[in-house]
Amino acid sequence: MAVSTADEFTTGSSFHRVLQDDAERGKSDFALLADDKIKRVVICSGKVYYDLLQARNAAEANDVYLLRLEQFYPFPAQSLSRELERFKGAEIVWCQEEPKNQGGWSFVEPNLEWVLARIGATHARPRYVGRAASASVATGLASRHKAEQDALVHDAITLGA
Repeated sequence: MAVSTADEFTTGSSFHRVLQDDAERGKSDFALLADDKIKRVVICSGKVYYDLLQARNAAEANDVYLLRLEQFYPFPAQSLSRELERFKGAEIVWCQEEPKNQGGWSFVEPNLEWVLARIGATHARPRYVGRAASASVATGLASRHKAEQDALVHDAITLGA
């Protein structure tokens, strides 16, 4: 699923700080609802996007939009504002695989709040979905890791969770 086409690397291509949902970019047959019908925007970074994409499509949650943050610093406030302005009424979720006290959440949260205030979003604070804070990056037990991963993906995609 994480395959780029040759034209994404050739002349005229550029780095994007924020990447739109694959369904919008034409990289998926999944059909999303109109922007004003989107109820949740899940923002993430890294490979968790593909777990979220697979779960969202399987659940046919066409009112959930997935947005990837490809650059944390300097924070892409303008790019993110442009994207999130389309979804002012949607719940905003930050999803990460890492424990809450690791990964991007502590840096991204205040910046996301600033963007949400700037665009006049209905939900002024993003919601965190991920593993609980921990002294270790890994559980040390594959079955527990999988259960935690499945739970955080489910929570990020399922409305009202």
